[in-house]
Amino acid sequence: MTTQKKKKIRLEFEIKASPAMLYNSISSPSGLAGWFADDVDIYNNLYKFKWNKDEQIAEVLKKTAGKCIKFKWKDSKPDEYFEFEIIQDELTDDVALVVTDFVDVADEANSIQLWESQIHELKTSLGA
Repeated sequence: MTTQKKKKIRLEFEIKASPAMLYNSISSPSGLAGWFADDVDIYNNLYKFKWNKDEQIAEVLKKTAGKCIKFKWKDSKPDEYFEFEIIQDELTDDVALVVTDFVDVADEANSIQLWESQIHELKTSLGA
């Protein structure tokens, strides 16, 4: 694990889906397995994310039904997390997903590109 402080990034993506459908995709094991990881299991407050032979465990720091879920990787620093937040415009009813993550400064462009690719997968899984 690097000792260098990571940079907080916040990315917003318009999603053409209901907040309820979107929330299921960002908080349930089956929803997350549809776009974020190959497989996801929950044990108590811990989510185990699996990609091929790799796996990582994240603790849920905050969960607000229909709104957001905030995770912290087991091996990350205490002030680093990743969060999915659903925002709905009161006037237009447009729905957006805001992703907050902490990334290595040297790898910021690749991290953003990875999130864009992941969100494309999410949109595809939602038919959005």
